[in-house]
Amino acid sequence: MAFDLGNLLTQYLGGAAGANHNQATDDFDRVAQSAPRDALAQGVTGALRSDQTPPFPQMVSQMFGQSNPNQRAGMLNQLIATLGPTVMASLSNGGLGSLFGGRTPSQVTPEQASQVSPEQVRELAEKAEQENPSIVDRMGDFYAENPTLVKAIGGAALAIALGHMAQNMRR
Repeated sequence: MAFDLGNLLTQYLGGAAGANHNQATDDFDRVAQSAPRDALAQGVTGALRSDQTPPFPQMVSQMFGQSNPNQRAGMLNQLIATLGPTVMASLSNGGLGSLFGGRTPSQVTPEQASQVSPEQVRELAEKAEQENPSIVDRMGDFYAENPTLVKAIGGAALAIALGHMAQNMRR
């Protein structure tokens, strides 16, 4: 390993307050390449849940806006799987009904995902979090598989993710 992961993460133990946000972006890139995937998932999940970051639906929407069609489809499939067919059917009557022409697909395709706006994803994420708070964990796992997307949430949130990773690795 070209660097000491533990020493790098130690600087983030105190939280994002003193972190250089540009440095956090660079450090997150380095850590994402070297850290165990479960540690990365825990760090991202910690940032998604933190009261020092924007609300979960807003961050999901931001990352969706920076995603390619395949990543968008993966994100939507995570959200829809959490909501289940009954809740999705009830959403079809509201503003989200236009997402898929009034019916919920079993798997969203990249083409379908390209038709969905970040604002619609924010609404979907909001509903998913209300219905099943464990969606935050599922999305943390998803983003650990796609760490380049996480950079869309900004340096402060990345510093918080790194801090959570440092805390979890100390245990």
